[in-house]
Amino acid sequence: MKLLVNQQGASIIRKVRDFLAQERIDSYLVGGYIRDNLLDHPTRDIDIAVAAAAPEVAQRVASALNARYVLLDEVHEIARVVLTEDDPVPGTRWHVDFSSARAGITENLSHRDFTINAMSANLGELNGVSTISLIDPFNGKLDLEKGIIKTVSDAAFRNDPVRLLRAVRLAAEYGFSIEEHTEELIRSHSDLIPLVAGERIREELCRLLSLQDSARFVHYLDQLGLLTNIVPELIPAKGVEQPIEHYWDVFEHSIETVAALERLLQGVGDREQDPVLSQLPEIPCLDEYFQEEISGGATRAVLAKIAALLHDIAKPQTKSVEPNGRTRFLGHTKEGAVVAGQILQRLRFSTKETKMVQSMVQSHLRLWQMGSEGRPTHRAVYRFFRDTSDVSVDIIMLTLADFLAARGPNLEMDEWKKHCQMMDYIWSEHEKEEARVAPAKLIDGHDLIDVFGLEPGPKVGRLLEEVREAQGIGEIATREEAMAFVHKQLDREGSE
Repeated sequence: MKLLVNQQGASIIRKVRDFLAQERIDSYLVGGYIRDNLLDHPTRDIDIAVAAAAPEVAQRVASALNARYVLLDEVHEIARVVLTEDDPVPGTRWHVDFSSARAGITENLSHRDFTINAMSANLGELNGVSTISLIDPFNGKLDLEKGIIKTVSDAAFRNDPVRLLRAVRLAAEYGFSIEEHTEELIRSHSDLIPLVAGERIREELCRLLSLQDSARFVHYLDQLGLLTNIVPELIPAKGVEQPIEHYWDVFEHSIETVAALERLLQGVGDREQDPVLSQLPEIPCLDEYFQEEISGGATRAVLAKIAALLHDIAKPQTKSVEPNGRTRFLGHTKEGAVVAGQILQRLRFSTKETKMVQSMVQSHLRLWQMGSEGRPTHRAVYRFFRDTSDVSVDIIMLTLADFLAARGPNLEMDEWKKHCQMMDYIWSEHEKEEARVAPAKLIDGHDLIDVFGLEPGPKVGRLLEEVREAQGIGEIATREEAMAFVHKQLDREGSE
């Protein structure tokens, strides 16, 4: 049959084809790009097999097209060229992945992961008509029509264990099911996943968690034996009982918190149709906020889901039972932040991404503690947003998701409404504080040095932050009041 190459990425494909033809290198479109063309799914990923050493070819392509080269897998000879295309959307980034097919395309396809990715087309046949013949030795098109994920061979996972995770990610992305024999192969090979480089696990995990219904597939990862092989720190959480207000044990609660967070994030635009969502605090532009990409490439939504999964990871080692029978997990937020940091570093998340997740884990109980005896003070609200500025909104949503997951099917709407009102109050107080601090600073470091004779250093910074805090909570509003405030603070310190 003929494969119609859609217009998406066609100009990039032709540029690469022309370069490879000039170099006299046989090349084939393979894998995901073929699959997505047949499904008519949008994609920015192009896979090309070349009858040569793929990393060397990719380097030359990157140099010729003024693109970026990335070596993905030296052992399996897989490399990426990152290009930017201005048609149809300016600045659109494309990934062109190169693999080696020096023994012929059929041999190359026989070593691929799944039948739906083991189809190809000779790139040299591509012309102005944009149609080329489909090469499909493993009936991938039929499996595509059936909606199943099936390995090309029983050696697929031994040859490259990242495919264990990719199988679940593809099933989630396309709404497919994993064929029974392939599922059994995943279970029997799940202990191989720790052998995969952290960055490759990270990429598959982030793509899975970026999907709307990812919590269901986190459960599936556990059923297949993959989740605790990726994050063995979760193993002690299984079966750890919690106080009576919790419906699930620590492990199940952690995954249910991911599900609850997804419910909250998906439903911000559908408040009227869900009584739970109708109580959420009015925080503007939540959709856009959680789709923001952080420096390492993960979105805020993905990082928040990771924090949800890991937020109680230190509960098992901090659990204690008091003489009166009360169960406590003292210090689990602080210790959990350390463990979460170790996990994200192992999976090669960026420093910023790691710190954001750590901050969410460490502060996920802080909002409840602030309001344990009524509404939190203005100063407590100010300090929370000061200390968690990068992820303060994320923590609000994680806190609510944590509460939902704790109660589970035993949720009482009056209690939920009360907690949402608390979050709404905290957010509205923050907005008032922002409005008070937004104008120009009342005083600066030069004032403290010139007027009070202070030396430049940490003391000046601390006093300025105290002035800003007093301004934010409404204690001072003018330059004169700020100067008087500093004078008072210095007098108090001098008398201590």
